[in-house]
Amino acid sequence: MAELAGVYAASHGPLIIRKWDSVSPAHQQALTGAFDELGRRIRAPRLDALVIISPDHWVNFFIDNLPMICIGVGDTHGGPNEPWMVKEFPHPTLPGHPQLARHILDTALETGFEPSVSHQMLLDHGFCIPLLKAGVDPLPIVPIVFNDIEPPFPTVRRCYAWGEMLAQAIATMPGDLRVGVLASGGLSHSVGEATMGLVEEEFDRECLAHFAAGDRQHCAIF
Repeated sequence: MAELAGVYAASHGPLIIRKWDSVSPAHQQALTGAFDELGRRIRAPRLDALVIISPDHWVNFFIDNLPMICIGVGDTHGGPNEPWMVKEFPHPTLPGHPQLARHILDTALETGFEPSVSHQMLLDHGFCIPLLKAGVDPLPIVPIVFNDIEPPFPTVRRCYAWGEMLAQAIATMPGDLRVGVLASGGLSHSVGEATMGLVEEEFDRECLAHFAAGDRQHCAIF
């Protein structure tokens, strides 16, 4: 059976790429060090596949067709099509892992989830910035889109249940696979708002503490 060999999380803030030259030297150094460490941790277990969870930023979906959850099951996935990412990201396509993706899909259906499916997913900056900044060479990827762009959103309780399902799917996947899971996103931030750039550090650290503790109790209140 497969093994869950690592779980990771990273920001995919576009300004990490688009406005890198305007980032202060101190923040550049901190970000570079953090992403270097992320890359080391992803490479260390010699993963056979990486599940990446990220929102879709109007690249695959729009408000006329907006799934709550979508699994990319293709043999390959398209790289980012945002002009500012195309210039920086060296891979026009990335390999998929359709066998693992379909096993996750089957497990989801068996446990009460009904995700959408994409055979031709484009992986936008949400999926690709962590790989780029961490210096991770392409490895087979299972992309999973979670909608947190336009309401209604999945509840925190539902997200927690998805994580439990995903761990079960990996543990029951036939074969000698080493699988990692990368969550790509952000905590306190607002895009295109007057408060853009504001970070609620105390709130963020409290969230991270609950994540680290696997705090089911706090998930149940949402």
